[in-house]
Amino acid sequence: MTAEILINVSPREVRAALVENGVLQEIFLERTNRRGLISNIYKGRVSRVLPGMQAAFIDIGLERTAFLHASDIVHPAVGENGQLDAPLVKGDSEDIQALVTEGGEILVQVLKDPLGTKGARLTTFITIPSRYLVYMPKGRGVGISARIEDETERHRLREATTQFLRPNEPGGYIVRTAAEGATPEALRADMLFLEKLWAVLCEKAAVARPGHLVHEDLPLAVRVLRDVMSSGVDKVNVDHADTHQRMCEFVRTFMPDMVERVELYRAERPIFDLHGIEDEIQKSLDRKVPLKSGGYVIFDQTEAMTTIDVNTGAYVGHRTLEETIFRTNLEAAVAIARQLRLRNLGGIIIVDFIDMEEEEHRKQVLQALEKALASDHAKNHISSVSPLGLVEMTRKRTRESLEHMLCAACPTCEGRGFVKTVETVCYEIFREILRQSRQFVFQELMVLAHQDVIERLLDEESAALAELEVHTRKPIRLQTEALYQQDQYDVVLM
Repeated sequence: MTAEILINVSPREVRAALVENGVLQEIFLERTNRRGLISNIYKGRVSRVLPGMQAAFIDIGLERTAFLHASDIVHPAVGENGQLDAPLVKGDSEDIQALVTEGGEILVQVLKDPLGTKGARLTTFITIPSRYLVYMPKGRGVGISARIEDETERHRLREATTQFLRPNEPGGYIVRTAAEGATPEALRADMLFLEKLWAVLCEKAAVARPGHLVHEDLPLAVRVLRDVMSSGVDKVNVDHADTHQRMCEFVRTFMPDMVERVELYRAERPIFDLHGIEDEIQKSLDRKVPLKSGGYVIFDQTEAMTTIDVNTGAYVGHRTLEETIFRTNLEAAVAIARQLRLRNLGGIIIVDFIDMEEEEHRKQVLQALEKALASDHAKNHISSVSPLGLVEMTRKRTRESLEHMLCAACPTCEGRGFVKTVETVCYEIFREILRQSRQFVFQELMVLAHQDVIERLLDEESAALAELEVHTRKPIRLQTEALYQQDQYDVVLM
């Protein structure tokens, strides 16, 4: 497999695309006025404690207060002598009132960006990532990324990291996937860097006022190098000279073996025209995703969950109906996994594959979905197949989906996906005319409405309009309003 990262920098926006075998797999986007908050560390003030929810609202200087649940609060297990006699633990207490008090100051890290009407999700279990390691100042021990599957390598990395730990001092590490094959010296260098960075952060936090940012995560172009780039990425192309220079400085410091892979893109053709990335981004905003066989998949994203429906469409197969359905579902499983990454869909996801009679076919489709999701950077879990044959799964949601980042709700339908028909609006106008004629005294009525509504009133509904004039004994005038939406109207008394 060949993989490359393309980075497009414009005055107010940075975009990064992960391309595998010439196919866009993931898109990352960061805007100057809407930078993501994940991993940022803030000095917060507890504005409200909610015992009934075992949570607290924290003011970190954003428009909306952020949310901190008791399970996301780290506190020491303290013995009778007042000394720490056990490792620091996360969410060990169920009583939020024993952990925080209103008006108190607290150091927190953002787990999830604000989503919709919800504020940011916080934790006090602070983690600071570097190239090979994640430092947990309030943790203990060494953990190894589950993506490193070779047991010999896992043991080597654990031993190499553990030997540099300071005894009887808090602070633990997670060895990242990128550390596979890293030397003990490289791990030690990362540990020293992280410890120094944490010391600086503590000094800043001590003097910072509540509601202020203590530490901001790296900008997108550099963050992609740290989090996404691995030995499997053959090349990184960036179309901005200053950004390229900053990326090279980062790579020389933390990833010297990959310096040659970061290149400045100098061609006249826009970088995102390569591999048709702009077209792929546009397609990822559509509900319908066509399959090569002729079938298609429908994505419906709501606040509660995302539902996915698979259909055979124009695909008629060559053998039996069961075989046709099986082939469509197999192809759809791969397409769904890619679209989940590309659209950055998270939370509860329900997949309605076409019903299959054979148990073996159902197993193979589920395995194909699991295999396709294996390369996903976001944590996902396929929980079960429901009694109705629906595949239930979850995918960790940390930032807004691509649709929510690039689009806004339609001002006409306000996100409903439909508007009232012209016929329905006409009948509503008739009822409004009758209501007003019974309540008020007037000389004539004027109806202001969309052009299509006025045309129907003058054509198909002209007889009904004439009856209303006879009933009210008043003339009814019609006027087109160019700025009105189809279901907007006014009945004005003259």
